[in-house]
Amino acid sequence: MKLLLKLKHWQLFLILMVIPILFQIGMFAAVFISNDPLMMFRLFPIVMILFMGIFFGWFYALGTHLHKKLPDTVHMNLRLFKILLFIPVAYMSLFMVFMINMFNGIIGGGEPNIAIFMLIFPLHLFSMFCIFYCLYFNAKSLKSVELQKPVTFNDFAGEFFLIWFFPVGIWFLQPRINKLFEETQQNDLSVSDTNLPV
Repeated sequence: MKLLLKLKHWQLFLILMVIPILFQIGMFAAVFISNDPLMMFRLFPIVMILFMGIFFGWFYALGTHLHKKLPDTVHMNLRLFKILLFIPVAYMSLFMVFMINMFNGIIGGGEPNIAIFMLIFPLHLFSMFCIFYCLYFNAKSLKSVELQKPVTFNDFAGEFFLIWFFPVGIWFLQPRINKLFEETQQNDLSVSDTNLPV
């Protein structure tokens, strides 16, 4: 996971945006060539799993590794962050399974279950809240680590919106994240060098 924090901004953009878009283009081409619209419903979950795995993996790596670098004066609940990050991942996975089953049912002549849609709406809103908390956690952690002091929302509002609009934000945030973790690696190497026998 930490490898995602060491990727250059263009590499992360390529993995998170360009590859999934190319995969979608390939998916539409396969549907057009095969003349089988159901193929889209078989291939779409693969695109989503790829995207979600990398995006939420980056989120998790950022939150957990920045938490280790927080100054002693900043206290943030890492366990809550992990729980609230897991909820949207679980929700989106279950939602994809539900959508596939629903489309298969409709194609088979069944009727969509309205009651399940009523359940999905509050789960969707709660999942959005969880994602916003994780945005807040990572933005605050990043600024706190950079400044090595407690920060207010005014201090990290820019980072919050850059993470929220990540296709653009990655170009600005990832170089700063790279720098933080390169400095840690250099400090670790210098400490190990001082411990070597003369």
